[in-house]
Amino acid sequence: MDSQGGISRPTDFRTNFVHLGSYAVLDEKSASRGLHDVYTEKASAEHYRKTGKFPDGATLVKEIRKLETSAMTTGDPVVWGSDAAVWFVMVKDAKGRFASNPLWGDGWGWALFKADAPAKNVAVSYAADCMGCHVPAAKTDRVFIQGYPTLTQH
Repeated sequence: MDSQGGISRPTDFRTNFVHLGSYAVLDEKSASRGLHDVYTEKASAEHYRKTGKFPDGATLVKEIRKLETSAMTTGDPVVWGSDAAVWFVMVKDAKGRFASNPLWGDGWGWALFKADAPAKNVAVSYAADCMGCHVPAAKTDRVFIQGYPTLTQH
């Protein structure tokens, strides 16, 4: 994140972050079709497990990968995620640092990166580009935590 609230896509998240969980959107008509893998820093996951809240500065990365299917010895069909299509990045902002930046609000910074230009945030307004999906998760800090077993004690 830069001093103006510009968000960059972490490039090392599969190696250096922990995997929170996955959602599979199988509907062929859905614009969200794909395997949705979500990651955060280990310290952020540990903080959430202790407090039930993400710490200020926590970064969530949702990577949506295209779906592939095939018959395999384990089942038919077997579905897996292949090439990345998009990445959504959220940065927790408990302090309201960037109130004048349209990509910051409701306690988070919001960004969208596409596979054809993975270094460019193509979102222009969190209200227009992000809230359509995140309104139902208002009670859980705009995060769909029910699919993230890493955030619970086991």
